[in-house]
Amino acid sequence: MMAAVAALTPPIGVALLFWFVMRAVLRADRNEREAMAALDRAEAERAAAERAAGEGS
Repeated sequence: MMAAVAALTPPIGVALLFWFVMRAVLRADRNEREAMAALDRAEAERAAAERAAGEGS
């Protein structure tokens, strides 16, 4: 029984490490996409405000 536990410990550890790394990568990607979307919205609002100011002159 102890040999089975000793044999399964490294693959389980590697699987957990892989899971944590992939979770971090996916979360970072999601956060970057949200930040880019917010930046795009802010730029679109700024451009719309500049167009409105230019048309009013």
